[in-house]
Amino acid sequence: STAMGHLNQARDRDNLTIMPNSLIRRVIFSGKKATGVEVEQNNEIKIYEAPEIILSAGAVASPQILLLSGVGPQEHLEEMGIPVVHSLPGVGRNLRDHPAVFLTWNTKGEDPEIPSVGFQFSCRYTAEGSDLRNDMMIIMCSVGIGHVRTSGYSDSPPGLTMIAHLYLALSQGELHLQSTDPKVQPFLDHNLLDHEFDRSRIRKQLRICLELAKKPGMAKFLGELRSPTWDDLSSDEKMDDWMMKEVTTGHHISGTCKMGPYDDGMAVVNQYGRVHGLHGIRVADASIMPDCIRANTNVPTMMIGERMSDLIKSSANKINGDVNK
Repeated sequence: STAMGHLNQARDRDNLTIMPNSLIRRVIFSGKKATGVEVEQNNEIKIYEAPEIILSAGAVASPQILLLSGVGPQEHLEEMGIPVVHSLPGVGRNLRDHPAVFLTWNTKGEDPEIPSVGFQFSCRYTAEGSDLRNDMMIIMCSVGIGHVRTSGYSDSPPGLTMIAHLYLALSQGELHLQSTDPKVQPFLDHNLLDHEFDRSRIRKQLRICLELAKKPGMAKFLGELRSPTWDDLSSDEKMDDWMMKEVTTGHHISGTCKMGPYDDGMAVVNQYGRVHGLHGIRVADASIMPDCIRANTNVPTMMIGERMSDLIKSSANKINGDVNK
């Protein structure tokens, strides 16, 4: 992990203080200049000042902190009763993810030998009629999985699963505050499969999965199709109904503080991670990705950290300039 690979080597440095179990309540501003952060630890609230603030709280918490600090869509801030420090419409918008639906089969006869690693193979391809290269992924899973319901696991029989993933979705969601209390999670509207092109690609993907299931190498293991039902697959309309009920997140949320030029009304940071229109504050995590990449987001997010650390070091001894653009 990044903690083992990076933090463990640095935790004894004199110029590093690690504060576990601490909550960033908001960034403190003097005009358009970030001057510190308000931190809650052990039921105490303290303010820590610094010449530059680096938000690296992730694609959910970084936009939440900006909103709580008065940076974001003006109408939403006013609705929440938060004084507007800087109107920035893109904060919390452009929520990107990898939508996924699960096709699960019962297995034939005796339980097949399950490999120790459940996710063994994947198939990446470009959807028919798409100009978005490698926009689809089918993941083969050697266990029968689906949604993990809040009531717990069901006693379902052994099975095999194909996960139909959309890796370049056109649909985008948004994040907004439910409360001015930083301990209250923001509301996430993923808006998955809202775009017809997203739904049409998943429909074709489901049919590809069914064809794969007929191949001799798969058919000898697969029994009855558990989910979806054949009735769910009987028409485009029924497919859509099933997909919209079953679609879930790929847990790759990104884009909620997207990087882009100053004249892009929805961009939040510039190429250096600095927040547009403000001074002394950067964002460095998956939230700055303009779109969800065609891969897992963990390693690219580490590289964002590496790149931003180089930029921060290169500018550490320079005199701060004007408000960022």
